[in-house]
Amino acid sequence: MITVTDRAAKKIHQVIDRRGRGIGIRLGVKTTGCSGLAYVLEYVDIPESTDQCIECLGCQIFVDLKSCVYLKGLEIDYVRNGLNEGFEFLNPNSKGECGCGESFRI
Repeated sequence: MITVTDRAAKKIHQVIDRRGRGIGIRLGVKTTGCSGLAYVLEYVDIPESTDQCIECLGCQIFVDLKSCVYLKGLEIDYVRNGLNEGFEFLNPNSKGECGCGESFRI
Protein backbone atom coordinates (compact mmCIF):
# COMPACT_ATOMS: atom_id res chain seq x y z
CA MET A 1 0.00 0.00 0.00
CA ILE A 2 2.70 2.52 1.01
CA THR A 3 6.37 2.37 0.06
CA VAL A 4 9.34 4.19 1.55
CA THR A 5 12.55 5.06 -0.31
CA ASP A 6 15.94 4.26 1.21
CA ARG A 7 16.50 7.99 1.97
CA ALA A 8 13.14 8.30 3.73
CA ALA A 9 13.71 5.11 5.75
CA LYS A 10 17.11 6.36 6.86
CA LYS A 11 15.61 9.70 7.96
CA ILE A 12 12.73 8.01 9.82
CA HIS A 13 15.24 5.85 11.74
CA GLN A 14 17.36 8.94 12.50
CA VAL A 15 14.51 11.03 13.90
CA ILE A 16 13.18 8.19 16.05
CA ASP A 17 16.69 7.42 17.35
CA ARG A 18 17.31 11.12 18.06
CA ARG A 19 13.99 11.33 19.90
CA GLY A 20 15.03 8.39 22.09
CA ARG A 21 11.72 6.53 22.02
CA GLY A 22 8.97 5.45 19.67
CA ILE A 23 8.21 2.53 17.42
CA GLY A 24 7.40 4.33 14.18
CA ILE A 25 5.48 7.17 12.60
CA ARG A 26 1.79 7.71 11.94
CA LEU A 27 0.80 9.04 8.56
CA GLY A 28 -2.61 10.52 8.06
CA VAL A 29 -4.60 12.99 6.04
CA LYS A 30 -6.53 15.95 7.40
CA THR A 31 -8.85 18.46 5.78
CA THR A 32 -7.07 21.79 5.42
CA GLY A 33 -5.33 24.18 3.04
CA CYS A 34 -6.12 25.56 -0.38
CA SER A 35 -6.73 22.22 -2.09
CA GLY A 36 -8.52 20.45 0.73
CA LEU A 37 -6.21 17.75 2.15
CA ALA A 38 -2.80 17.71 3.82
CA TYR A 39 -0.50 14.99 5.09
CA VAL A 40 0.10 14.68 8.81
CA LEU A 41 3.10 12.93 10.37
CA GLU A 42 3.54 12.17 14.05
CA TYR A 43 5.56 9.85 16.23
CA VAL A 44 4.00 6.63 17.49
CA ASP A 45 4.86 5.34 20.94
CA ILE A 46 1.76 3.15 21.29
CA PRO A 47 -0.34 2.32 18.21
CA GLU A 48 -4.05 3.04 18.16
CA SER A 49 -6.35 0.02 17.89
CA THR A 50 -7.63 1.35 14.55
CA ASP A 51 -4.16 1.80 13.01
CA GLN A 52 -2.99 -0.31 10.12
CA CYS A 53 0.73 -1.06 10.40
CA ILE A 54 2.87 -1.18 7.28
CA GLU A 55 6.48 -2.26 7.59
CA CYS A 56 8.85 -1.11 4.87
CA LEU A 57 12.68 -1.12 5.01
CA GLY A 58 12.57 -1.65 8.77
CA CYS A 59 10.24 1.31 9.35
CA GLN A 60 6.83 0.95 10.90
CA ILE A 61 4.29 3.27 9.31
CA PHE A 62 0.93 3.45 11.04
CA VAL A 63 -2.09 4.65 9.08
CA ASP A 64 -5.56 5.31 10.47
CA LEU A 65 -8.35 3.58 8.57
CA LYS A 66 -9.94 6.84 7.40
CA SER A 67 -6.72 7.91 5.66
CA CYS A 68 -6.03 4.58 3.91
CA VAL A 69 -8.23 5.39 0.92
CA TYR A 70 -6.22 8.58 0.22
CA LEU A 71 -2.82 6.94 0.64
CA LYS A 72 -3.11 3.81 -1.50
CA GLY A 73 0.04 3.53 -3.63
CA LEU A 74 1.80 6.41 -1.85
CA GLU A 75 5.61 6.62 -1.96
CA ILE A 76 7.41 8.52 0.79
CA ASP A 77 10.77 10.02 -0.12
CA TYR A 78 13.14 12.40 1.66
CA VAL A 79 14.57 15.17 -0.50
CA ARG A 80 16.91 18.14 -0.22
CA ASN A 81 16.49 21.15 -2.49
CA GLY A 82 18.97 23.91 -1.69
CA LEU A 83 18.41 24.92 1.92
CA ASN A 84 15.08 23.07 2.14
CA GLU A 85 14.69 19.44 3.07
CA GLY A 86 11.82 17.22 4.08
CA PHE A 87 9.58 14.32 3.28
CA GLU A 88 8.01 14.26 -0.15
CA PHE A 89 4.81 12.36 -0.80
CA LEU A 90 4.35 10.92 -4.29
CA ASN A 91 0.66 10.09 -4.38
CA PRO A 92 -0.81 8.49 -7.53
CA ASN A 93 -4.31 9.43 -6.32
CA SER A 94 -3.59 13.16 -6.18
CA LYS A 95 -5.35 15.24 -8.85
CA GLY A 96 -3.40 18.39 -8.03
CA GLU A 97 -1.73 20.51 -5.37
CA CYS A 98 -2.08 24.07 -4.23
CA GLY A 99 0.56 26.58 -5.32
CA CYS A 100 2.47 26.41 -2.05
CA GLY A 101 2.53 22.60 -2.10
CA GLU A 102 1.06 22.25 1.39
CA SER A 103 -2.20 20.59 0.37
CA PHE A 104 -3.57 18.35 -2.35
CA ARG A 105 -6.87 17.14 -3.77
CA ILE A 106 -8.14 13.71 -4.76
